[in-house]
Amino acid sequence: MTEAIAYDVIVLGAGPTGENVADRTRAAGLSTAVVESELVGGECSYWACMPSKALLRPVIASAEARRTPGLREAVQGPLDAPAVLAHRDEYTSHWKDDGQVAWLDGIGAHLYRGRGRLDGPRRVAVTAPDGTEHLLTARHAVAVCTGTRAVLPDLPGLDKVRPWTSREATSADHVPGRLVVVGGGVVAAEMATAWQALGAQVTMLVRGGGLLPRMEAFAGELVAEALKEAGADVRTGTSVTSVTRDGTAVTVEVSGGDRIEADEILFATGRAPRTDDLGLETVGLEPGSWLPVDDSCRVEGSSWLYGVGDVNHRALLTHQGKYQARIAGAAIGARAQGVPLLETDRWGAHAATADHAAVPQVVFTDPEAAAVGLSLAEAERAGHRVRAVDQDIAAVAGAGLYVDGYRGRARMVVDLDREVLLGATFVGPGVGELLHSATIAVAGEVPIDRLWHAVPSYPTISEVWLRLLEAYRDA
Repeated sequence: MTEAIAYDVIVLGAGPTGENVADRTRAAGLSTAVVESELVGGECSYWACMPSKALLRPVIASAEARRTPGLREAVQGPLDAPAVLAHRDEYTSHWKDDGQVAWLDGIGAHLYRGRGRLDGPRRVAVTAPDGTEHLLTARHAVAVCTGTRAVLPDLPGLDKVRPWTSREATSADHVPGRLVVVGGGVVAAEMATAWQALGAQVTMLVRGGGLLPRMEAFAGELVAEALKEAGADVRTGTSVTSVTRDGTAVTVEVSGGDRIEADEILFATGRAPRTDDLGLETVGLEPGSWLPVDDSCRVEGSSWLYGVGDVNHRALLTHQGKYQARIAGAAIGARAQGVPLLETDRWGAHAATADHAAVPQVVFTDPEAAAVGLSLAEAERAGHRVRAVDQDIAAVAGAGLYVDGYRGRARMVVDLDREVLLGATFVGPGVGELLHSATIAVAGEVPIDRLWHAVPSYPTISEVWLRLLEAYRDA
């Protein structure tokens, strides 16, 4: 190993979170090294957000066009699957990271390709693909931004079945004739939506009682209803007991004894942190564990180690990882400059408060499901005195103009003691673009009386805000 090279900051992982940490630390004038073992841009760019939404956008646009007078006749027939897959390939830059590497170069960060491992406090050992080794040391901080990996269940012989995870589901180069999707969360719902519309016969096997269990129950109910209408077979309360592959065919046995034949099987059954081979044991932490952090994303008990993004298990979403990166980067910069007291109070410049109070998420199914903050059940469990107000989104003029037969629902959860929103959920076509207004209301803790003066434009779907506020006032 060559002589150690010193940087102010070392970032492990060059996904969106790591890129944003590097951007913020470089903006603070700190020399920064970034270590990446795969593609710069990470999971989101190549196997998650971007390819999945590139697959889903034509699906949703087609579904909405079929419900629009004067347009539905022009969009009869199946989607052009090869064109959709080609469009997806463009959005992943054909799984090449030249553009993102150029961006890192542009901000003045130093990229090390290879496997990076902690080698004691403030030390990172990097093994390059050609076997070359580098030892890096950090004057101020090491930020672990290695994200998560898909978790597969403990089923005998599963490795021989060659199952899909989220990576294969978003990067497949053909449409399987029959696809079994195991799981009921976001990845399962989105991929079932995409592949069913692209021509696969999808069977969903959901161990729980419904889809999207982290959202209000009506969100999963409306999405499941639409999947069934699209031709998918959605089975709840169902577990996989065994999976085998004979040539190209997969046989799935489920609780109750049924057997399902398919061409591919996707397991969307959870995520685990990419920390099992990271050298955590050299700094007194458990390999394979989530990293416990404070609100500045600094690992508890450490003065120099940060865990940013999915790896800390606070909010496993790209935009939350980028948000945490902005907070952590600012905290690293301030501490490096010797700022004696950071702004770590609620909503302070160095506190990722939104991770607790205002996490937004859009599920790009048909219909879309979008939520921010606490659900009614979460608010009640947290001890808040709350009221939930529901509205049929189809009752507003903008919804009827958007598509014929609009089906959707909105809920806001109000803290009765402070009269501010704790959460909001929308389900229906086009509601993803409603979410940021709700996020501002929740994060800004805007009083209900002030929201009454936020006038929604007519005729838009956003008028559901007025109906929600009217219902709250009239209750």
